[in-house]
Amino acid sequence: VVLHSCKMQNLTELPANATSQRSLSVIIKVCVTIPFFIIFLCCIAVMLHIFVTHRQFLETSRYILFAYMLINDTLQLLSSVVLFLCVMGQVKFAIVYCVPLLFISTATFQNTPLILATMSLERYVAIFYPLQQPATWRSDRIWIIILSVWFISCIFPIIEYSIGELDLAVDVLSTPVLCKTVVVNSSPIQKLFKAALNVLFFAVVAVIILFTYVRILLETRKLRQDKESVSKAMHTVLFHGFQLLLCMLAFTHPITESLIVLNANWLPEDVAFFNYFCFMLIPRFLSPLIYGFRDQNLRGYIGKTFLCCSKKVKATH
Repeated sequence: VVLHSCKMQNLTELPANATSQRSLSVIIKVCVTIPFFIIFLCCIAVMLHIFVTHRQFLETSRYILFAYMLINDTLQLLSSVVLFLCVMGQVKFAIVYCVPLLFISTATFQNTPLILATMSLERYVAIFYPLQQPATWRSDRIWIIILSVWFISCIFPIIEYSIGELDLAVDVLSTPVLCKTVVVNSSPIQKLFKAALNVLFFAVVAVIILFTYVRILLETRKLRQDKESVSKAMHTVLFHGFQLLLCMLAFTHPITESLIVLNANWLPEDVAFFNYFCFMLIPRFLSPLIYGFRDQNLRGYIGKTFLCCSKKVKATH
C-alpha cells in the first residue's frame, strides 16, 4: 500500500514539475523577446522621426524607399511578435481574427526581398540615368513603385489562402484555435505553392541584385571621374545582397531543427523559439539598423537625436 501511494505521489508530481518548467521556459522566452523588440521599435522610431522632421530625406528616392523598408519591417516584427506571444500564452481565438495577423506577417515577409530589389534598381537608375531619370523613379512618383510592390506582396498570400481547404469541423467565426500558419496553410498544394513562391521571390531578387552590382562594378572601371559616388552605389548594392542573405536565414529552420534534434534533447517549442529568435528576429532587427547607421547623413542625425534625448533625461533628473 505504501509503495502504491508513493507511486501515485510521483505521478501527480511529474505533471506539476513539467508545468512549472514550461511556465519558466515561457517567461524566459517572453523576457528575451519583448525587450529586444522594444529596442528595435525605439531605433526605428528615431529614424522615422528624422525622416519626418528633415524634409531633405523625403526628397530623395533612396531614403523614401528606406523609410518604406523600416515601416514594412516594423509591421513584420510586430505581427510575428504578437503571434509568438499568442502561441506562448496558448491564447486561442477564431480563425477570422487569426487570418489578418497571418496575412500581414506573410505579406511583409515577402515584401522585404522586393524592397531590396527596388532599392538596388534605384541605385542602378541613379548611376546610369542621372540626368534623364524615369519619372516613376523620381521622389514625387516613387509611391507608384511602392504601391506596385505592396500589391505583388499582398496578392500571393490571398491566392495561397484561397486554394486551401479548411477542416469542416472548424467554424471560422467561433471555433478557437492557436494562431499558427498550419491552421490556414495545411494542404499539400498550399505548402508547394508557398515553397515555389519563396524560391521564385528570392531567386528573382538575387538575380536583380547581382545584375545591378556587376553593371555598377563595370561602370566604376570605365569612369575616370565621380568614381566615389559610383563606388558608394556599388557598396550599397552589395549590402542589399547581404540583407537578402539575412532574410534567407528564415529558410534554414529545417536544417537547424535536424541538427538540434540530433545533438541536443530540446523540446519542439524550444527548437521553434531558437529558430524564430536567431533566424527571424535578429536578421530583421539587424538589417535596417546596419543600413541606417552605415549611411553618413543618417548617422549624424541619429547621433544628435540620441544625444538630445540623453540631455533631456538628465535634465529631468
